[in-house]
Amino acid sequence: MHELSLCQAIADTVSERAEGQRVDRVEVRIGHFRQVVPDSLLFSWELITDGTELAGCELVIDHVPAVISCQACGQESTLDMPILLCTGCQSSDVRLVSGEELLIASIDRTGERVS
Repeated sequence: MHELSLCQAIADTVSERAEGQRVDRVEVRIGHFRQVVPDSLLFSWELITDGTELAGCELVIDHVPAVISCQACGQESTLDMPILLCTGCQSSDVRLVSGEELLIASIDRTGERVS
């Protein structure tokens, strides 16, 4: 369950950036290829933040789909399966456009937003 260690890293970063101010909401962008289970991440967030200065802080997950760009035909495709083939021409000469993201997109502190 790597979601628990992932939440700990997010909480540590958010606490550092919050500089002692109350945090109401944290938005994270997580790519398809990171294989994070959203429900497990939210459960882990509750465990990690309970009893801390982040208790009650909402964790919002923005799931980023895996998108490839075919170098052979130029088509962009969103992948449902982790098979890196162009859905148009079946070429394997593709470039990953998105899907590997793992970042804190924003932190909403009381009265302000930090991106």
